[in-house]
Amino acid sequence: MHKWGPLTAVCLGTFMLLLDVTVVIVALPDMAGALDASLTDLQWVIDIYALVLAALLLGAGAAADVIGRRRMYVAGTALFAAASLGCGLASGPVALITMRGVQGLGAAAMFATTLSLLSAAYEGRDRSLALGVWGAVSGAAAALGPVLGGVLTQSLGWRWIFFINLPVSVAAIWLTLRAIRPSERGTRRVDWAGTAAFALFAGATTYAVVRAGEEGWASARTGATFAVAAVALAAFVAVERRVADPLIDLSLFGRPSFMAVMAAGLAYNAAAFGVMPYISIWLQTVLGMSPVRAGLALLPLAATAFVVAAASGRLLHGAPHRWVIGGGLLLIGGGTLAQAVLDADSGWAALTAGLAVSGVGVGLVSPGLAGAALASVPQRNAGMAGGAVNTFRQLGFALGVAIFGTIAAARMTRSLDAAGVDGAADAAHTLAGGGAGALRGTATDEVLRAAFASGLNTAAVAAGIAGLLAGLAVLVWVRASTAPAGLVQTKTPVPVERR
Repeated sequence: MHKWGPLTAVCLGTFMLLLDVTVVIVALPDMAGALDASLTDLQWVIDIYALVLAALLLGAGAAADVIGRRRMYVAGTALFAAASLGCGLASGPVALITMRGVQGLGAAAMFATTLSLLSAAYEGRDRSLALGVWGAVSGAAAALGPVLGGVLTQSLGWRWIFFINLPVSVAAIWLTLRAIRPSERGTRRVDWAGTAAFALFAGATTYAVVRAGEEGWASARTGATFAVAAVALAAFVAVERRVADPLIDLSLFGRPSFMAVMAAGLAYNAAAFGVMPYISIWLQTVLGMSPVRAGLALLPLAATAFVVAAASGRLLHGAPHRWVIGGGLLLIGGGTLAQAVLDADSGWAALTAGLAVSGVGVGLVSPGLAGAALASVPQRNAGMAGGAVNTFRQLGFALGVAIFGTIAAARMTRSLDAAGVDGAADAAHTLAGGGAGALRGTATDEVLRAAFASGLNTAAVAAGIAGLLAGLAVLVWVRASTAPAGLVQTKTPVPVERR
């Protein structure tokens, strides 16, 4: 097998699993119509995948040490493919959400092993090149998701955004078995208690935010769910302090640079992609655009992210992490704020400049974030740092979609109420969930367009502020480093799981 067979196998899986974080965005209106899904259902279709991926990523990395990394990657890919088939065949929102959760489980098994498989397959300059290609693929996948999702949804139907994973999975498994040697099993024990506690914390927090959008932040159910999340977090901390092989060494959070990079990972996915599902719904259900046109309207972010990510490794070789990551987050924050300019008469072009600026930031942050995480910890903690930053990234996306959706719906409620629409809260959730057509008998197009625009503006402001604050945190607390900002470097500490 050609020496780049392992890189191809790993990049196929990585692109597919990260693409599925955002590929559903443009298909949301079609899903809502076909499955009679509500705004809450749509939020969970997006969130459950990223949430399970984030919650199980660290535990999957430990399990891979026990059963073997190649075996874990192949098993995860097979499970991902089976769940993708289930998503494509789903007859209702509950079935789709369930299968998306199973997809997240398979994705966690795949993602936890990618870097260690590459580090074992390559050495020296080949390893640097392989990690650089992997970084560019990772940076482009989430940004390209809405564009590819729009093409598939319009040409073949929304179910094909899942069916397309089947041949890609088969190719990835075949290449993996042919090109990657089996790895030795380690003696590390899996921290099941810590994994369960962290999963409960992440799930309860996201559920509480989603429920707050319907029942209010002061409701008893919202408060009880946040209390469950707090107890789960306390249990996670207690477990990690006592277990022999923790998922994460909690002492790392005493390092300001590590904390800043984790905050950057959380804010990066939230600020760059958290509002995008609602932009897609606005484009299709309020402006009447097709899935392909809606995907193309988001192309400025995807295109600039891809170009900048591909070029940053060479052009910014040797640049300190703090300036590249911090500056990228400031661009994401500023670009997102620049999207908060909509009114009742706005079209898709009003977003173009802001999306392009955010795309430049995405292209800077995504390839360099893993390197910044590694530079913030001792070499012995490299594997933990790599897994932690990926966990925080996916958790940030899940929380961003939930929080910004809640903020947008709340602002739409106030706008519709001011316009005299009866049942403004229910109407706002219907509008945000892609049901603008069902409301046109109770409100004029101008009222609906103004309400949706106000919701998007408010959500974009919140997302932009999050990006700016995270960028400032990186600039202040991340130590100056002369290590390359991208993953393309000659002497990179490689984030491999302990063996």
